[in-house]
Amino acid sequence: MRALVIEPEAGNGPALVGERLRQRRFELTAVVLSDAHGDKLDVDLGQPTDFDVVVAMGSIRSVYEASTRTWIADELDFLRWAHTAGIPVLGICFGAQALASAHGGHVVRAERPQVGWYPLDGDSSVPDGPWMQWHYDRIEPPAAATVLAADELCVQAFRIGRSLGVQFHPEVTPAHLAGWIDNGGATELARLGIDPDQLLADTEAIQPDVTTRTNRLVDWFLADVAELRDSDETRPDQVDEVVVVKGAAGRLVDS
Repeated sequence: MRALVIEPEAGNGPALVGERLRQRRFELTAVVLSDAHGDKLDVDLGQPTDFDVVVAMGSIRSVYEASTRTWIADELDFLRWAHTAGIPVLGICFGAQALASAHGGHVVRAERPQVGWYPLDGDSSVPDGPWMQWHYDRIEPPAAATVLAADELCVQAFRIGRSLGVQFHPEVTPAHLAGWIDNGGATELARLGIDPDQLLADTEAIQPDVTTRTNRLVDWFLADVAELRDSDETRPDQVDEVVVVKGAAGRLVDS
């Protein structure tokens, strides 16, 4: 089976989510949409029907920048096309915001940022937190969506058809987080009064638990939301070919 990973800019790979998909016998193709300046790259996402599932990753940009960053509008169009074609989408952070917007929802500035490990009490399907958060916006889900989890600040998970959006970051590993920090995230953390070394230490300590919960989340998405029963068999973890189409270094801090 094949999964398309949409990375708005380089540095936003699927990490733990990608590892679980590979274990579930998916071949991953990653496409980077913009350069380090947020300008559109000359890439082609292909057709949704070329894939069995689409994974839309996070970004340092905001969905409401679509009028000035054409690649955002292109991603929204692609997600609508995927829905029409019956291809399920897993949207993560910006990807969840894009999924909501593509179906008539809205993305607005949140009352305050969420950065770090936050608790979450979802329904029986979405594993409880803590989950990594790094965002400044919140989702106003479309009318057709079913909200699965929310906290006092924003919607954290919703389902629409065979697609799932999560505001949090189930993909995060210590190495992944270190990349965000090294590529600009340190400035964000300093402004918020968060110690990057402590955040990395906390991430390292919680990693085994996060891996287990991320695997549960991906498995549930594939089986019960996307209804991809052919992916039930797992295999030993290995590196499948991941094709990255052009890119530049970036960090992940959703605006």
